[in-house]
Amino acid sequence: MTDLLRLATAGSVDDGKSTLVGRLLYDTKSVLADQLEAVQRASVDRGLSTPDLSLLVDGLRSEREQGITIDVAYRYFATPRRSYVLADTPGHVQYTRNTVTGASTAQLAILLVDARKGVIEQTRRHAAVLAMLGVPQLVLAVNKIDLIDYDEAKFGLIAKEFLAHANALGYPEESVLSVPVSALVGDNVVDRSERTPWYTGPTLLEHLETVPVQPDPHDAPFRFPVQYVIRPRTPEYPDYRGYAGQVAAGVVRPGDEVVVLPAGLRSTVVRIDTADGELTEAGAGQSVTLLLDNDLDISRGDLIASAEHSPSVSDELNATVCWLAEKPLRANARVLIKHGTRTVPAIVTELSDRFDEQRLSTVDTPDSLELNQIGRVLIRTAEPLPVDEYTSSRRTGSFLVIDPNDGGTLAAGLIGAPLPIPDVHEDAGLGDATADDRALVSPGP
Repeated sequence: MTDLLRLATAGSVDDGKSTLVGRLLYDTKSVLADQLEAVQRASVDRGLSTPDLSLLVDGLRSEREQGITIDVAYRYFATPRRSYVLADTPGHVQYTRNTVTGASTAQLAILLVDARKGVIEQTRRHAAVLAMLGVPQLVLAVNKIDLIDYDEAKFGLIAKEFLAHANALGYPEESVLSVPVSALVGDNVVDRSERTPWYTGPTLLEHLETVPVQPDPHDAPFRFPVQYVIRPRTPEYPDYRGYAGQVAAGVVRPGDEVVVLPAGLRSTVVRIDTADGELTEAGAGQSVTLLLDNDLDISRGDLIASAEHSPSVSDELNATVCWLAEKPLRANARVLIKHGTRTVPAIVTELSDRFDEQRLSTVDTPDSLELNQIGRVLIRTAEPLPVDEYTSSRRTGSFLVIDPNDGGTLAAGLIGAPLPIPDVHEDAGLGDATADDRALVSPGP
């Protein structure tokens, strides 16, 4: 089990994400004394009798004034069992792009719903995005459970509906947990609540401490996007030629045979340098400088990879994209593709289909992809790129679509296998639920 868990929060507006994250920080004693004093003063100024823990998270003045979270904020906390990096993402539909950013490296996601409203459109949209990104573990935090008088039946129906939706997106039952919580008063966040004796599962923090999370696999094929070529040409290092970057996947050791792509040049690693000295091996996430046994024409944007298990090199990408721009995507759009450390011109030659995250179905050959929509596209690049399937390597199986006019990010893209999309009706999540059951989870006035 890893000592570090990367997680993300997601949910609709006013579901209580900021309060929940604040409660986690507060109850795990991860808040500095001066921060807590500032929150207490601000809470008193607002006429509150208890600290508003959401203020620990919503640090921007504009966010505090509007009562919303508008950007991804990374929080760090720890318990005796684990350390955590938490990406707190916004709830507004127009900020789904931020959810993609925050969840792109997550090993677990916490999806919040308001117990009074149950699973809503934004819940299903976020679940689809998380499935597309391959986040392996989901937690549904049914928040504000105190506002429905800790109703076991209503919680059970919300959990049942969400599990059916998650199953349809490809999540096995053991990868999904639903927890009844009240972030405001602390029920089942860190400490078990006496007000939910019917709930026998773990608290949110207990689950975060014990959920099995696989680290980046060391047996994955080695991938190393070159960021910079180091050639000091000093009297001390007259012939030094090193290739600096961060290991994207796998492990490299001196003596390993590698291939430089897209050119296809082969070589052998002779040394691994860092600012602290040489290494006998380097794994995913480590920033190092590689020295090879011969002088090759290598530059920023090239990929050094395992010679035995090299990625495919292609100028055609069959990919899933989440469109993040106000301007819609249409066929024959000219864009830039940023893959690893290489950026190349490209054309979106075809929109294959669009995913309807509410009905869990597809629309064939759509005219366009609008903001926050997910679809399959075919892209032709001006230069061949060394790519992996996203399911086998997150880092080298993903890319960004960039506007060539202003450099803005247009989409996040994933190469290879499509999202599993069964053809089911949008109400299938309720299974055999009766009309009375549906009334239990319908939004209130």
